[in-house]
Amino acid sequence: MSAPTAPRATPEPAPAVLPGPSPAPARRPALDWRLRFAALSLIWGFSFLLIKVGTDAYAPFQVTLGRLLSGTAVLAVVMAVKRERLPRSARTWGHLAVAAFFLNALPFSLFAYAELSIPSTLAGICNATSPLWGMALSLVALSEDRPTRRRVAGLGLGFLGVLTVLGAWQGFSGLDFSGTAMALLASLSYPVGWIYVRRTLAGSDASTLALTGSQLFLGTVQLAVVTPLFTTVPGGFPVVPTLAVVALGALGTGLAVLLQYGLVNEVGPTTAQMVTYFIPVIATTAGVAVLGERLSWNTPVGALIVLAGAALTQSRRRA
Repeated sequence: MSAPTAPRATPEPAPAVLPGPSPAPARRPALDWRLRFAALSLIWGFSFLLIKVGTDAYAPFQVTLGRLLSGTAVLAVVMAVKRERLPRSARTWGHLAVAAFFLNALPFSLFAYAELSIPSTLAGICNATSPLWGMALSLVALSEDRPTRRRVAGLGLGFLGVLTVLGAWQGFSGLDFSGTAMALLASLSYPVGWIYVRRTLAGSDASTLALTGSQLFLGTVQLAVVTPLFTTVPGGFPVVPTLAVVALGALGTGLAVLLQYGLVNEVGPTTAQMVTYFIPVIATTAGVAVLGERLSWNTPVGALIVLAGAALTQSRRRA
């Protein structure tokens, strides 16, 4: 639910977009990139609210299955219009299955389960820790990433922000440990998936759109297998939760991927990935204003510290 969409020195959370060959220069879209950037921030920021609403009527696995099904449908239509070819290599499909698990099926399900017991505001803030996890993992898994004082300081600052959000000085009182742990594990899953993607799919001949659509399809298949084993058929389909799940998939997964795909092509991954830092702000605002969730002072303060630390881990010295 966050987002850089091209391989970089430090992997970042991204729900779907995978590296592919560079597309040919295209005509500049009629809608200014800043407006599309704002729309993407709003869509992903409100995703945590939609998850919360969806789990009011459906099991977490059902919410995730509906999300992936709707998102895959959107990309399938776009791929059909553009006549995109699916990957042909069995090896590529195997790697995409692993990517789908770590970038879609696992984190989407963990966030849905987490929001059964924690506010959507906290889930959105936990999502902002993905750059911190990514930087820490890349230092171990990617030999080209070397620690610098600035990046280590960013990790330390981000960790301090997490402790602030969780109210460590109060002994984590009033905190649902299992829900928070699942949200943090979901955030960790994104960079794990991106490291895998960098090592296995960076040289693929298929287009980014084809890889992304195929990945979402495989994630849908994974959830279609798992969901019947752990859930029962819903007794009904309430309008608001159903619309929330459909919007979560069609907008928060399908359309959002297309917006991010276009932003990366137009303004580059460095600018496009800045959407990551707006998501917790919007998620917190939506949770408080729409769902009436309570917000103590340490939550926004800790979130700002987390974002500052994440920004430091992503900064580079000018040559």
